[in-house]
Amino acid sequence: MDIAGSVALVTGSNRGIGRRFVTQLLERGAAKVYATARRPELVDIEGVEVLPLDITDEASVTAAAERAGDVTLLVDNAGIATTSSLVFDDLEDVRREMDTHFWGTLSVIRAFAPVIERNGGGGIVNVLSALSWFAYPGSGGYAAAKAAEWNMTNAVRLELAPRGISVLGLHLGAADTDIMAGYEGPMIDPMDAAVAALDGVQRDAMEVVVDDWSAMVKASLAADPSSFYRQFGI
Repeated sequence: MDIAGSVALVTGSNRGIGRRFVTQLLERGAAKVYATARRPELVDIEGVEVLPLDITDEASVTAAAERAGDVTLLVDNAGIATTSSLVFDDLEDVRREMDTHFWGTLSVIRAFAPVIERNGGGGIVNVLSALSWFAYPGSGGYAAAKAAEWNMTNAVRLELAPRGISVLGLHLGAADTDIMAGYEGPMIDPMDAAVAALDGVQRDAMEVVVDDWSAMVKASLAADPSSFYRQFGI
C-alpha cells in the first residue's frame, strides 16, 4: 500500500520506535496520523491528532476505534518490559506482558480491522522482536508474550488477507530507546526500525527483519537448540 495519502494510527507513540513511526509517516505524506498513548499529554509531535489509548483497556480501545474511523494503516507498537522470570517472579508481571503484547495487540486489531476494511483495505504492522524466537535469562515473560504475538500475527494475516488487509511482522534486537535503558550491548537506531517497517509496507512484505542479530536468531531455529543456548551456560 502507499503511505502517501494513508490515514495511520500508531500505538505507544509518545517515545521510542512509536515516535519514529509517527515522524516517518508524516515525512512520507500520510494524510493524517493518530498518535496514541496511555498518557496522551506526553505526545509532543506537531501535525498529528493525539488520542488516549490504553491497549489493555477494552473501553479505551473501543473509544479510539470510534474516534479514528478513517484509519487505513495500523501500527501496533505499544509494549512493556518487566524483565520477569516465568518461574520465580510475580505472576502478575508475566500476565501484564501477555495482556499487553498478545491480548492488547489482538484487541486493537479486532477493533480496527473492520474500520480498515470499510475504508477500502490497508495494512497492519505488528512490532515484534528477535525475542519472538528465543529467550535469555531475565526475558522469560517478555519472550513468551512476543512468541505468542508472533504467531498471532501469522494467524490474523491469514484471516484478514481476504478482506484486503495486509499484516506485517517487524523483528528487531535491541534499539536505543527508554525501554532498553541500562543495556550495554549493541543497539540500532529506532528510526531504522520504523524506516524498514514502512518500506516493507510499501512493498507488501509479510515480515521485516531489521538487524543482523535478529536474522541470526531466526536462522538458528533450523538447528539443534543446544548450539544456540550454549552461550547462556546450558
